Amino acid sequence: MSGFGDVSGPGRPGDVSEGRPGDVSGAGLPDDVTGADGAAGSFAHGLVIGKFYPPHAGHHHLVDTAAARCARVSVVVTASSAESVPLALRAAWLREAHPQPGVTIAPVVDDVEIDYGDPGIWAAHVAVFRHALALAHGVVPRIDAVFSSEEYGPELARRFGAAHVSVDATRARFPVSGTMVRRDPVACWPWLSPAVRGHLARRVAVVGAESSGTTTLARDLAAHYAARGGPWAATRWVPEYGRTYCEEKLALARRRAKAAGLPEPWLDGLEWDSAEFTEIAERQLAWEDAAARVGSPLLVCDTDAFATSLWHERYLGTACAVPPRARHDLWIHTSVEDVPFEQDGWRDGEAIRHRMDARFREELRARGLPHVVVSGPPAARLERAVEAIDALLARGWTFAPPL
Repeated sequence: MSGFGDVSGPGRPGDVSEGRPGDVSGAGLPDDVTGADGAAGSFAHGLVIGKFYPPHAGHHHLVDTAAARCARVSVVVTASSAESVPLALRAAWLREAHPQPGVTIAPVVDDVEIDYGDPGIWAAHVAVFRHALALAHGVVPRIDAVFSSEEYGPELARRFGAAHVSVDATRARFPVSGTMVRRDPVACWPWLSPAVRGHLARRVAVVGAESSGTTTLARDLAAHYAARGGPWAATRWVPEYGRTYCEEKLALARRRAKAAGLPEPWLDGLEWDSAEFTEIAERQLAWEDAAARVGSPLLVCDTDAFATSLWHERYLGTACAVPPRARHDLWIHTSVEDVPFEQDGWRDGEAIRHRMDARFREELRARGLPHVVVSGPPAARLERAVEAIDALLARGWTFAPPL
């Protein structure tokens, strides 16, 4: 059975990304808000309760509606220990989506079973909700109105001695639900917020030695999936930040040398330290995160933190640790076979290229990373990469059942 605020029927509210509803103001009620129990007008303190597993457009509309009608709103986020999206993440997503100064996000673990016909279970849930409010405010505040879209809303309001305000109970405005999102995130993508999109997007890293076609393949993959249209139209590829860093580092070294009356250096004259590779890896991840938030269910990355660790080995002798938050779902290794070496002024050389190609093969296998190796002409590489990515996407997304 689904928990408080988690709707499991078809055509129920879902997730958000674009088209957030405008603020509701004035004494009149919008079409999807009914002032049940004499709940027209404004309130001092409103309450919204839900699992937000994950948050979606219906949830955000509910909170925004409450925020427009109340001086203060408490949003109690309940999560069971059996569920797979951490409570802290859900709370962070909601805080980002609802920065209104009067909105307080109150996360709490709720492992009480659901049985709307059992008074004892009802009392246990309300005790959890009151505990969340006490943690957020220091004391349990008086609640004047409960905002919900659920059949249990009036009873919940009664137990708080509050009015009940029903918001979009027919799900006409946002016909998507948490259950629908968990079952098929791609179909619900338009209803997801940027933060949730960034979390759910499948990330594919294209890695390989210099002059092995990584950038060409990353660009071609993004174009291929964007051409599918719908939610895929926003598919993006993330360029290599390390190249940008090298250009900036060299330009700065030359400016300093020129100012000091010294010969201007070239790449092989630059000195490197571990901190720089850590910075490159972190900024690469920041670029990825930013792109994933505004993209499609697939993000293509031209290199990643794993590749940066191997370039650390190339220049400093040992591989550096990969940042723990560097999550990717598939690696595509571009072989140097059938790709002639092109020196663009920024690359090491042909001999080092083959050595690095071998290191990528060795480390991908040694670390047990899911990967495919592509070779041959560009069309063949694209076909093999698409086959691997389609297999990844076909496996879908896995969420633990809600309590």
